[in-house]
Parts: sequence; structure tokens; C-alpha cells
Amino acid sequence: MSPAAVGDTPLSTEERRPLRATQLVSYWWISPLLRFERLLIGCCRTVGTEASAARAVPAVLEHSASAGQRREAPAEEDLGIWKKKGTMAANMGSMRILIKGGKVVNDDFTQEADVYIENGIIQQVGKELMIPGGAKVIDATGKLVLPGGIDTSVHMQDSFMNAAIQDDFYSGTKAALMGGTTMVMALVLPEQHCSLLDAYENCRGQADAKACCDYALHVGVTWWGSKVRNEMETLVREHGVNSFQMFMAYKDFMMLRDSELYQAMQTCKDIGAIARVHAENGELVAESAKEALDLGISGPEGIEISRPEELESEATHRAVTIANRARCPIYLVNVSSMSAGDMIAAAKMQGKVVHAETTVAHAVLNGMQYYHQDWAHAAAHVIVPPLRIDPNTPGYLMGLLGNDTLSVVASEHRPFSTKQRALGKEDFTKIPHGVAGVQDRMSVIWERGVVTGKMDENRFVAVTSSNAAKIYNLYPRKGRIIPGADADVVVWDPDATRTISVSTQVQGGDFNLYEGLRCHGVPLVTISRGRLVCENGVFMCAEGSGKFYPQRTFPDFLYKKMVQREKTQAYKGVARDPYSGDVAMVANTMKKELGLGPIDGDMPNKGLQGARVHQGVRDLHESSFSLSGSQVDDHIPKRSSARILAPPGGRSSGIW
Repeated sequence: MSPAAVGDTPLSTEERRPLRATQLVSYWWISPLLRFERLLIGCCRTVGTEASAARAVPAVLEHSASAGQRREAPAEEDLGIWKKKGTMAANMGSMRILIKGGKVVNDDFTQEADVYIENGIIQQVGKELMIPGGAKVIDATGKLVLPGGIDTSVHMQDSFMNAAIQDDFYSGTKAALMGGTTMVMALVLPEQHCSLLDAYENCRGQADAKACCDYALHVGVTWWGSKVRNEMETLVREHGVNSFQMFMAYKDFMMLRDSELYQAMQTCKDIGAIARVHAENGELVAESAKEALDLGISGPEGIEISRPEELESEATHRAVTIANRARCPIYLVNVSSMSAGDMIAAAKMQGKVVHAETTVAHAVLNGMQYYHQDWAHAAAHVIVPPLRIDPNTPGYLMGLLGNDTLSVVASEHRPFSTKQRALGKEDFTKIPHGVAGVQDRMSVIWERGVVTGKMDENRFVAVTSSNAAKIYNLYPRKGRIIPGADADVVVWDPDATRTISVSTQVQGGDFNLYEGLRCHGVPLVTISRGRLVCENGVFMCAEGSGKFYPQRTFPDFLYKKMVQREKTQAYKGVARDPYSGDVAMVANTMKKELGLGPIDGDMPNKGLQGARVHQGVRDLHESSFSLSGSQVDDHIPKRSSARILAPPGGRSSGIW
């Protein structure tokens, strides 16, 4: 059988050069396996069973190993590409890959092109590429080739509201990859008055051991003080963090006061970090929750009743105002309502640097779910801000994603079980806030966004990948298919369908918000950093093979405009001659209220030993007037009434 028949490519001049000793060591072990794989796939192509052959290869290798037929592998330092142990299929996926015949979709244009990947990097994009031999060929004819998704808001391997999240970094990132997402950004939430650095280090230790894909971390600012400010600087300078999340809700738990929020934003501006803000009026949310409970409302509908839309829109306006005064770009998370979206649109029209994300749940579902007769069903939809009761809200938010008012769509993945939600069976304020969604994010947004015509394929790439990469300073290494970018690529079938079900999901939790939804748009192949990690529903990635992705500060997408404004719009005082006229005297009581000290012309009050000096102002606090006890006129006889015969203004018949 000829090489062309099995999808091989001819050797280039570079490939014909003599191999180094280490390369020879590598090839005597790998080459027979690769030849066998190509032979098997080539034979099966003749009968149209390439997918079956691809699935059969790992099984054959496993059988061969168990029978003792496979030779001992060379040392890792000789191979160079096996830094972590994993399955044979995962290792084979890290080799050369050629994606042929697809349409490459970036956020700004679409082109028909082949994509060649080597050493975890996209090396070439174009037609009729000259590539080395031995590349795995993926036929993408009739398919789209997209940048891997970036989910900017996930919660894994942590606890929240007294409940342990149902996904660790292995199961969570596995679900992400199965759904076409190749990078996740998790939130670290320190306890109040605890170290941000300690919380970060703890999360890193958990994630490094389990993550299957690239990940980054946001760090929550749950309290404020000089220690927090110093640790924020350290995290940015030494640990690759460039985003911090502040909360205007969760009173007595994570909420910052306006002055603290202002100082936190000023710190973000100074160190070049991104200020993420959860905007809800925490004070009024707490009061509304008490009122609802007093009225006997204890079910999940209390979430929607106690957190009305106006509390989000008010806090959104306040957060944007505080950020504008601090001259800090702001990134609003979990936008859930039409009025909050309108606030963001107005702020952008005014030239303020505002970006925002919504979640899949808010852009697809409405708040009527909270009034379902089944308590477990209603409680499974508890997320904050809550889903909105207005049935027009999801379509409106999807439209805002389509017109760039909202920049990003995240999953806000935080799955819990029904038993955990039952902690709030008698008090809705104790139901853990969170839903699952990291696996379904891409397909659901394609179905409700692209298929319905609210966005095109390029805008889909923008809201699921490219915009996040730009905002968090990952672009163009992430979020774009160009030479030199990380090889995070998804082969996407826009016409294939799948039906979402909790019975087939990989992500944690025992409930799926989109149960029974038939979605167009299915990821056929997922490639992460040049590794073939998922193909036709088969997962081939080792636990712990993902990497932490350090982020750079001062992303141009946010700060370029702010830096220019600092140069041209800096506040300056007016140059004028000093005032030399008289200054009015201020009374002592006024000075006390205003916190003023003695002014020129005041008597020093020496010798009075603290006695009060009256300067024409009556001090009622020292008055002897009293209505209690005996009075000074008690000895004068009382008259029951007196008739006034000719009062001013005319006679009266009243008795006084």
C-alpha cells in the first residue's frame, strides 16, 4: 500500500538528514507502532471505518503490552516529549498533526485552510502546505476549525456555602475538553481575614496534580486591608495572577463596602490587574431575604424575590461609577438582567472602559424555573444573580452577546448534588449557589446563538474564546489560529447534533439544566497544546497533564485607552494668587461639627478649665428647662379657662 493511501506525507529534505542518536532511540520504539496505526487506518479507510480503526489502535496497543510484546520504552530524557506519564494514545496525540480540508474560523474572518501542528504550536496555516512526514492527518472536510474555548469562570475542588463542589480539577477539566474548551480560569476564594497567598498556593497544589488542560486563576478579594493590598502585588509580580474578583453582595461573607471597593480598584490599576466585580446591592439583598422569610417564603423562589433586577442594575451603575473614579477598567461578571445590560451599553457609549460577561444559564433560561412544583428541580437552578422572571431576558442577553455589549459567555460552573442543595430545604438562603455547565457551554451557545441567527460563527469564536484571550492578556497565543499560537484547536461539526442528558455528562452534579436539549454543533476533535485529547467522544488525556498558564499584566485591550487618558485628562489645579482677604469667624459649635481647630482671632479660653464659652449661640444642652417634676410656678393658682374678648385678627368664640 502506498504512503498516500494511508494518509502519510512525503519526507522533506530536512527529514532525510541523518538522525541523532537520541532520535534513533526514539524511532526504533515509536515507528513500528506508528506504521501499524497508519496501516490499520489506511486499510479501514477502504471500507469506511476510519473512526473504528482510530478507536481500535489504543486497544491493540494495550493488548500488545499486556501480552509482553511491547519493548521497554526508552528513558524520558531521550524521548524529550514525555514529561508526564500517560496513555499511549495521549502521547501519540502530542506528535505532528495536520488538519486538512476545514474552514478556519477566527473572530474576524473565515478561510479555507489546512493547519499544521508540531511541538504544541501551530506552525503553518494555509493551502498546499509543505510539511514533514509522519504527521497524523485529520480530515476536516465540511467542518470548522476553531480556536479552543476559554471558560473564564469555573469553580473546582473547593467548597462553598458549606457544600463541597462536585468536580475536582481532573473531572472538571476533562468535561471542559469533551465540550471543546481547552482552557479554564478558576476562582480562588480565600476565607475572610485569611491570606490570599495561602489560598492561591493551596489551589495551585490541587490543580497541578489533576488538571488536564491549561488553566489560570482569579483570586477573590473577600476583605480589605494593607495585607491584602501587599499580597495582590505579590501575586501579580511573582505568581502570574492578573485578575482579582470583588463582591458587592454576600454581606458579612465577602462583600466590600464602596470605599474598600474603590481602594481595591485603585490597587488593580496600579499593578495592571483586571478588576472583576459581582454587582448586586448586598445590603438590600440581605434585607429582602429577611422580609421573604418573614412572609413564609422559604423555597427556591425566594432567591428570585429577594434579588430583584433593580438591585443588580443599581449596583452595576455604582460599580461602573466607582471604577471610573478610580480610573480602573472594570469587568462585570454574571450579568443577568436587561436593565444591567442597558447600564453597560450606556457606559460604553459614554466611553468608559467596561467589559462584561454573562453565563450560559442566564442567556438561555428564565426564572420561571424557581416556581416549579418539584422542589429539587427548582433548587437545581439556584444561581446568583438569579435567572430573571421575564421570559424575554435570555434572548435579550444573547443579543447583547451578539452586538458586543457583552464580551464573554462563561459557564460559572459550580455543580452541587440534590442532597447538598437540601441544606436549604427550609430556608432558601442556605441553598448552595451554583450550576453545572462547563461541558455544555459551547454547544448550547452555538444552538441558541448561531443557529437562531443572533450571532455568526466569527462572533461565536469571539464570545467563547478570543475576547477572553484579549481581556486576560493571552492573545494571540490563545484564542486565534495563526502560526506561532498555542495548538489549542477544535474540529467542530456545525451540522451534527447531540442531545444533552445528565446520564451521559462527564461534569459533576446529578442534574443538567439543559436536559433533553437537542444541540447542533458538536466538537469532533479537541487538541490541547498539540495533544490529541478527545476524538469522536473518546477521551485520551492523562490526569495532571495540564499546566498553569501565568498571565501578564496591563493587557492592551483594557489599559491602552486608560493610559492615554491619564496623559491627556489628568487633573490639574488652577494657578492663581493666594487669597489675602478677611476670613469669617466660625462659632465653636460649628467648629465642633466640622472638626475644625482654633482659628485666628479666637480666644485661647485659658483658665476656664473646659467651661463652655457662649458666643451668642444658645446651648440647649445646658438649659434648665424641664417638664418633669416640680415646676417654678407651682404656687400660682391655676385657672381652668380665660375668655379672650378682642383678640388680634377678630373675635373668637373658643374657650382658651
